[in-house]
Amino acid sequence: MTQVRSYPLFSPEFFMNEALKEARKAFEKDEVPVGAVVVCNRTIIARAHNLTETLKDVTAHAEMQAFTAAANFLGGKYLNECELYVTLEPCLMCAAASHWARLGTLYYGASDDKRGFMLTGTRVLHPKTVVNKGILEDDCGSIIRLFFKNKRGAT
Repeated sequence: MTQVRSYPLFSPEFFMNEALKEARKAFEKDEVPVGAVVVCNRTIIARAHNLTETLKDVTAHAEMQAFTAAANFLGGKYLNECELYVTLEPCLMCAAASHWARLGTLYYGASDDKRGFMLTGTRVLHPKTVVNKGILEDDCGSIIRLFFKNKRGAT
């Protein structure tokens, strides 16, 4: 895995590095290594990683877990003042959930050319959601590639 670097506090790279910490937790649990953090007013209010295998729940993606934790923290379902940092481009389910949550800003690291929501265009997101992609893209992509390389080698 790549070496952890220091980034300016409150920068997109800083928060994406925090999401990468969550992805590493998923990796250690033999979950697809995707991590997410929700930020509100420059404060991380939710952290999550994939738990689909652990919970035996196909909807337990990092983003879904983070949305639930953030809504619980805020005491409401809308995240319009929040930013989501996720290491992999959200799937269609997670992008649609971000629409219903009225997510303010989405930052993602690596693109997902097979299952990412961008395959359908950004119209699935809330019209006011701002998208920033490619944040620490190499780091975010390398943990995914390593995970699947290990899986292929294990069979």
